[in-house]
Amino acid sequence: MVEELLAAGIAAGVGAVVYLGAAARVVKQYERGVVFRLGRLRAGIRGPGLTTIVPFVDRLKKVNLQIVTMPVPAQEGITRDNVTVRVDAVVYFKVVDAANAIIAVEDYRFAVSQMAQTSLRSIIGKSDLDDLLSNREMLNQGLELMIDSPAVGWGVQIDRVEIKDVSLPETMKRSMARQAEADRERRARVINADAELQASKKLAEAAEVMSDQPAALQLRLLQTVVAVAAEKNSTLVLPFPVELLRFLERATPSDPAPPPNPAAAAQAPGAPAPGTPALGAAQAAGAAAPPVAPGATPSGGTPPAPAVPDPARPALPTVNGSTPAPDDPPA
Repeated sequence: MVEELLAAGIAAGVGAVVYLGAAARVVKQYERGVVFRLGRLRAGIRGPGLTTIVPFVDRLKKVNLQIVTMPVPAQEGITRDNVTVRVDAVVYFKVVDAANAIIAVEDYRFAVSQMAQTSLRSIIGKSDLDDLLSNREMLNQGLELMIDSPAVGWGVQIDRVEIKDVSLPETMKRSMARQAEADRERRARVINADAELQASKKLAEAAEVMSDQPAALQLRLLQTVVAVAAEKNSTLVLPFPVELLRFLERATPSDPAPPPNPAAAAQAPGAPAPGTPALGAAQAAGAAAPPVAPGATPSGGTPPAPAVPDPARPALPTVNGSTPAPDDPPA
């Protein structure tokens, strides 16, 4: 009898242990448990710790309440200003209602992923390229609102949405680079022009001061000479006033033309000897003409008239030193 009672007690203990092993469940701190009894949702959400269910009748499903980081695949679209871009993002969300996350949607992770992709494409089509590049905070808020609206009914709360990267075509990158370079060059020119304007005003003020004190200009010249000489240059260029050159030119008298030198004129090649009168053009032409026999007629003309000697003209010596006859034409 005692043995039977002992065996029954052991059997009851083993059955209790098996029952507890089958009914006991452990829910972690970051999880919540949803119990289904015969396919029907039980009221109440099981909190963290040890909990029990009815074996073979109840079914416990655990839902993670941690924030989930889900990357959104890159989506290619056309912006409002007709630029093709590829944009990827990341979504941070968590479950706030474990029962709806199990009942309202089959797979809340997949649902949030698809909703994020469609919302990202919609944001790309509604935005300009400049907004995607510089005004991302507003786009992130709009994207978060678009994803969070249907996710509320799934027991999911969208914590944050961030646009990670915007990929542009190579042609668009080169165009933007040229635009940025042109803008920087424009700003550099404006700054340079502003600096020249300020410098011109200062120089005008300095000129007014130097006009009152002429010695200041000379001192400034000496300072420039010292600054140039400090660089160990072999050539030093000094400004020289043109007015001083003009003053020296006016002060220097002009030299008169030198008188002709008779000796130099006599020694010049081809000149006639002193005391010999120069031949006229007609005499030179007559000397160069070939001799014509007496009484002969030159070819192609009338017979020449006899030459009349000029008493005022001295007789020209011939080659052999004889004087030609008055009736003979000059040689």
